[in-house]
Amino acid sequence: MPLSKSEREAFLAEPHIAALSVSAGPDRGPLTVPIWYDYTPGGEAWVLTGRTSTKAELIRAAGYFSLMVERVEPSIKYVAVDGPVAREEPGTPEQLRAMAERYLAPDKVEGYLQFATADHGDQTVFYLQPEHWLSADLGSI
Repeated sequence: MPLSKSEREAFLAEPHIAALSVSAGPDRGPLTVPIWYDYTPGGEAWVLTGRTSTKAELIRAAGYFSLMVERVEPSIKYVAVDGPVAREEPGTPEQLRAMAERYLAPDKVEGYLQFATADHGDQTVFYLQPEHWLSADLGSI
């Protein structure tokens, strides 16, 4: 059964790991990778990634990307959303901290921030303007 607008937005706002998909060009399937994201109902979803990463280059080239989140317990539910890139901005330490705090236990945040700052290089943020939605709650089949 499809989710209502408010149900799908609330589900997407939860801290699931998303599958990000973006066109990888002709004669290829899309690049699909796991990613942390953030979303506020009624707004834009955003992802933080390396400025020169393959996924960043492909998102820039395509101008669109998709996010899909799912769960299997206590019931099978998923939301997929795609749309255009609303904007790209340089990533900030505050955004990196916000994302880490969204996904990690409080005692793991500082260690992750030290690792990410040293390892990931310059970051960029892509904002997704939700345009197309696909969702379902299959219950506990």
